[in-house]
Amino acid sequence: MDRKYDVLVIGGGNAALCAAISARRAGASVLVLEGAPKFYRGGNTRHTRNMRCAHDAATEILTGPYTEDEFWEDLSRVTGGETDEELARFMIRESKDILNWIVEQGVRWQPSLGGTLSLGRTNSFFLGGGRAMLNALYLTAEDLGVEIHYDAEVIDLDIRDGMFVSARLKRPINGPTDISAATLVAAAGGFEANIDWLKQHWGEAADNFLIRGTPYNRGSILKMLLEKGVQEVGDPTQCHAVAIDARAPKFDGGIITRLDCVVFGIVVNKGALRFYDEGEDIWPKRYAIWGRLVAGQPGQIAYIIFDSTVLTSFMPSLYPPIQAGTIKELAGKLELDPAVLEKTVAGFNAAVRPGTFDHTILDDCRTEGITPPKTHWARRIETPPYYAYPVRPGITFTYLGTRVNKEARMLMKDGAPSANMFAAGEIMAGNVLGKGYAAGIGMTIGSVFGRIAGREAAKNARN
Repeated sequence: MDRKYDVLVIGGGNAALCAAISARRAGASVLVLEGAPKFYRGGNTRHTRNMRCAHDAATEILTGPYTEDEFWEDLSRVTGGETDEELARFMIRESKDILNWIVEQGVRWQPSLGGTLSLGRTNSFFLGGGRAMLNALYLTAEDLGVEIHYDAEVIDLDIRDGMFVSARLKRPINGPTDISAATLVAAAGGFEANIDWLKQHWGEAADNFLIRGTPYNRGSILKMLLEKGVQEVGDPTQCHAVAIDARAPKFDGGIITRLDCVVFGIVVNKGALRFYDEGEDIWPKRYAIWGRLVAGQPGQIAYIIFDSTVLTSFMPSLYPPIQAGTIKELAGKLELDPAVLEKTVAGFNAAVRPGTFDHTILDDCRTEGITPPKTHWARRIETPPYYAYPVRPGITFTYLGTRVNKEARMLMKDGAPSANMFAAGEIMAGNVLGKGYAAGIGMTIGSVFGRIAGREAAKNARN
């Protein structure tokens, strides 16, 4: 540890490992510092399951082409145009190579999935999920000679005139407390697990947020970089936030607490009133808006209401739905006003117009005469027993981050590129994601910019 490394990678998830592997394959000496214990290594990657990449034709695991232009259209739609188009299009173009490159690093894909995910053509799913993917990357990195240390929390960065010099550790590792390196790759995630930081922008409502992923993404590296002259990008209130089971733990509940049944029913708030169109668009393009929607409701809680006809139409949560024989009884169990909930459901049922239900397309099952409407997949809720899931905002990662260029090189506040600092993953996702989300894009950002950051850092170190 007394040596000076070519590349220091801070972080331990997908972006960090892609950077470490890429740098090592380019001939650099690489040290990875993961702040979490080994069992919890990998940040939010542990809870992922797929990646969205452009491809020109069907493959063994994907049912059809997903062109660069279509990817861009999807990204542009979910972000409302709040993205760096040049950088986003560059990422999409680079994503084509990632499908094969990631396999070369030991990751395996499973056959495409159908159902409510509707992602068989656009997204590749990891065989064994995110943890298996992560384990494969760690094994490859170790086999290549990348040094990895756990419980290695960085408490300070020595940065002088845009140049990284060293990192200070909370506790010594094999002797030294300060680690020197020719280049730095920051891949340490966002600040979603830092409730106090969230409250600075969300107020007291943040106390009711649940953190889907790792409790170790507290934003300390991000804060240091911004304080030491790196240019920030993104809105601190924007994040990947979905509606998850309100009974989930405060941290680390993961994918099994997510609920994909919104399109099959209605969503009401604490006042037993609907507040948004549950059928606005295909679910993978809209599931990530529901965290923010619920965050804007009283008490930051809502309830998904549906009947027995759709109980087996979606992947269930870790927790069983709340069940009742009548809407009135269901309201009692949810501590909602029974008369108001009965009126809400009756009004919705009366507004439903006949159509041909198909959750894989924008079908013609809709409502008329109510606000908000349900523009697709609207069916009457009338077959007991009735069910409900309580949901709260579940934050996956935040979008405030470090601004980068196509080399994944951080830009300083004066607009000049850093001499030797690069970033990848959630810590720079705000360059691409100004707001909104579509399934699998987070892993795309991490893999694409991780690979680039490692390659460019190694090149920088040699020079």
